[in-house]
Amino acid sequence: MTLAKKFAGFEERASDFRGTRVQALVGGPRDAPPLVLLHGLGGSRSNWAFLAPELARTRRVVVVDLPGHGRSTALPAAPGLGPYADRVAKLLEDEGLAPADVVGHSFGGLVGIRLAVRRPELVRSIVLAAAAGISSSTLWAERVLALVGWIQPARRVSPHWRSVTQSAALKRLVFGHWFAADPTALSDDAVEALLADVKLHSDTHSAFRALAGDDPRADLHLVQCSALVLWGAKDKQLPLDDAFDYARRLRAPLRTIADCGHLLIVERPAACLDALEAFLGAR
Repeated sequence: MTLAKKFAGFEERASDFRGTRVQALVGGPRDAPPLVLLHGLGGSRSNWAFLAPELARTRRVVVVDLPGHGRSTALPAAPGLGPYADRVAKLLEDEGLAPADVVGHSFGGLVGIRLAVRRPELVRSIVLAAAAGISSSTLWAERVLALVGWIQPARRVSPHWRSVTQSAALKRLVFGHWFAADPTALSDDAVEALLADVKLHSDTHSAFRALAGDDPRADLHLVQCSALVLWGAKDKQLPLDDAFDYARRLRAPLRTIADCGHLLIVERPAACLDALEAFLGAR
């Protein structure tokens, strides 16, 4: 796979707002309902390489590189997650694609929550795919996030992603325990989708800090749209208890994916697609 081939038919877009340029790919029928895909912390739009083309058959899909990630420039300052949500809002307004359904993975799920709270008129529904914000706001998680944000291990591995595809040991080292339920089962295409763009990041450290300081639970009652909670049953990074908490507070259905870890949108894209289409089709 080359990522360019996966996103064939998608067009590059850019949105400038308060010193930050957000890059995105847009594809699918122009008159179809809009759908926004937000990647996780340290990820990029390439993480959606398996799902975006399928969703674009019936949706106008916007695949975003969040500020400081991929091809998007860094925020001048990031005291919290509000500025990330504001840049997504500006992109939607520039493209005339609101209200939109929003699917956020991990960090992207929390950005989606902030977008739904700050700009409810822009969000039709929200899907939280292994969303951060509960376990990630504990003191222990804050210390771990600070350490990982400083070391940035994925950035060191990114230039060598092809070597990772050829070694089960390297797959276990890079994606084991906290990320994938079965890292050795990740295909070459999956490794590329997860790692190839990491070398492009300009500032993920700010996102690590912003995430560690954000606990959305006090604001979840402000989310006015319908929601779905989607989770890997074997997620060791953000446990199922978080999923139950989100589902209870949002009065949302919870769908779990068997034999799947935190990287569900790459580990089990077919199961994710089935869940998304069922939820979005019922809207």
